Amino acid sequence: MRKQICLMAFLSGWGLPMMAQQPSASRPLYEARDLTAENLFSTNIEGPNFDKAGNFYVVNFKQDGTIGKINTHTGAGEVFVTLPDSSIANGVHFNSKGTMLLPDFIKHNVLAVDMKTKKVSVYVHSDQFNQPNDLCVNSKDQIFVSDPKWANNTGQLWRIDANRVPVLLEANMGTTNGITLSPDEKTLYVNESVQRKVWKYTVDKAGNISHKTLFASFPDFGFDGMKCDKAGNLYIARWGKGVIAVMSPKGVLIREIPLKGKQCSNLVFGDKDKKTVYVTLQDRKCVETFRVAIPGK
Repeated sequence: MRKQICLMAFLSGWGLPMMAQQPSASRPLYEARDLTAENLFSTNIEGPNFDKAGNFYVVNFKQDGTIGKINTHTGAGEVFVTLPDSSIANGVHFNSKGTMLLPDFIKHNVLAVDMKTKKVSVYVHSDQFNQPNDLCVNSKDQIFVSDPKWANNTGQLWRIDANRVPVLLEANMGTTNGITLSPDEKTLYVNESVQRKVWKYTVDKAGNISHKTLFASFPDFGFDGMKCDKAGNLYIARWGKGVIAVMSPKGVLIREIPLKGKQCSNLVFGDKDKKTVYVTLQDRKCVETFRVAIPGK
């Protein structure tokens, strides 16, 4: 799906300069605030993530085809890298070596960025890919990829192993979008945006999936990115509703966290304590944040 980022000179609703914000640890829980100003990104703003050093990245900064590096204290940003060949990334991910991995929905690729040289290369290409959308990477550096075909509301699910050969795990799905692993990596969650369903799979040591089960379904709005906290609760971006739904590992809705924008595309846990959630908003083209009680995995 699509997203953008915001840069603010004043903290919305408080009238105080950004640098005068409360320290993260003392902020009220589940209260969304702007990190950046509106319209700082394109409508394809998406895929926020942190590298091991704590640097924050979001795709499509100011225009499509860029990766933005955002200051989490001021909300200011800069272009970290511009992708070649008209590629557009849909998210930022990292493997254990620190390589940045980007699903490229235009060119049917997963791209790799060398963080020192900023060289962009094709990590995996397949003509069988539809529109690689979202990734999650396990501790063995296996990559699970959601692969929707928005034109007919279908999708596929892939795994990419260390040999960089894509393995089709499931075809003939709905519009596959958000994807994430449980903290113990034994459960894979995949949602279908148009069908408004979240599926869970058992994952074995080899990365094979089985025991597909309907985890949750909703009667309205859409789905986008997902992440788990350390307790295994699943945070789901409810695109169009403007909330992050928090589901227990048993599929019970714990709460919905309201955002200022409606088209929430993805999220990530950040800061040193992993208790600040960063959310990308496509309608506002900015990033909002809120604090939580349980850190991300």
